[in-house]
Amino acid sequence: MMKPLVLTDVRIVDPSRRLDETGTIIVGADGMILAAGADARNQGMPEGAEVKDCRGLVATPGLVDAHVFIGEPGAEHRETIESASRAAAAGGVTSMIMMPDTDPVLDDIALIEFVKKTARDKALINVHPAAALTRGLKGEEMTEIGMLKAAGAVAFTQGRHALADTQVLRRAMTYAREFGAVVSLEARDPYLAVNGVMNEGLFASWLGLSGAPREAELIPLERDLRIAALTGARYHAAKISVPESAQALRTARARGAKATSAISINHLSLNENDIGEYRTFFKLSPPLRTEDDRQAMVDALADGTIDIIVSSHDPQDVDTKRLPFADAADGAIGLETMLSAALRLHHADRVPLMRLIDALSTRPAEIFGLEAGTLKPGARADIALIDLDEPWLVSKDMIVSRSKNTPFDEARFSGRAVATYVGGRLVHSL
Repeated sequence: MMKPLVLTDVRIVDPSRRLDETGTIIVGADGMILAAGADARNQGMPEGAEVKDCRGLVATPGLVDAHVFIGEPGAEHRETIESASRAAAAGGVTSMIMMPDTDPVLDDIALIEFVKKTARDKALINVHPAAALTRGLKGEEMTEIGMLKAAGAVAFTQGRHALADTQVLRRAMTYAREFGAVVSLEARDPYLAVNGVMNEGLFASWLGLSGAPREAELIPLERDLRIAALTGARYHAAKISVPESAQALRTARARGAKATSAISINHLSLNENDIGEYRTFFKLSPPLRTEDDRQAMVDALADGTIDIIVSSHDPQDVDTKRLPFADAADGAIGLETMLSAALRLHHADRVPLMRLIDALSTRPAEIFGLEAGTLKPGARADIALIDLDEPWLVSKDMIVSRSKNTPFDEARFSGRAVATYVGGRLVHSL
């Protein structure tokens, strides 16, 4: 048990209740929210409570990052569950879903339990494992979906890997439907995209680099959506990046598909021109697209076609990034910068703050069935305290993650999490 906590004079933005008002949040000694709103002060302060004046700050549900790669087990030099949790806390993230792309792959009960136990023992935040949809992520034989879900897997995915066999996918989605499990896949055709290292187009030609066409995303996405509709499974497009994909989702939903989608913060903030002179920290999957594509995806986020924002946190080290552009590994870290980069959309009046926090917290919690994403009384007190206007400069020295491959190095931001609470316990503070 800990001391009760009272946050006073704070702007409360809680998409789960469509609430945006200045008030008080009261957290009990058990880490649960007792009251949150303009009328909360009328309930009185708990005896012995720690009272924090939050004038000028915004309190939101702790962020939920649904697409995080971690090196442990197998590549702890890049990132451990503990170090990723510290990076997450620094970015206002209180819950994250860990991808199964580890060594060994998270495809059996013992490994799911290993992740959960390690997180309980060492992590500052809530870590939820996603299990492999197929054994070894090889796309040939599906895993024990029911048993893995019972063990704590919150989604089933191929991580970075494509799934070419549509019969395997149909069987897996059928089984997933029976267990109410979410199937989350990255839309990437392994053949069309096999040699592409950036977005296909004029800029790739100028740089002399081979491009991946947008059809490498669109064709497998449309296939997955068709099979989701055929099986009745809950399907989640893990990362989309072109407006044609957003339109495909609209069409599939109109046909009755149970489909949701995500976009990485990188594809909302950056475009292919940021690659500049072969800067490998901008080599991502899917590749960064044109500025017109980015603008269209911001619109799709604002209107709800795209459900959630993810960091797609993917730590890489010097051995995999300090290489010629075509040879460098895909991926960038993002747990610490996701919120601040997203706030650029708010400051530019492109996405309302309520919709932004919904995409960063409430909606991902709903999609994956997590105990998160709300500040309603009775909920666990996972809270991000945000200064919307706090100026700061990203530098490698302040990055908490073990890996430093951020595309936002030396970027100037306005807004960041100044405090993060998990179960009412302070896990990060500036």
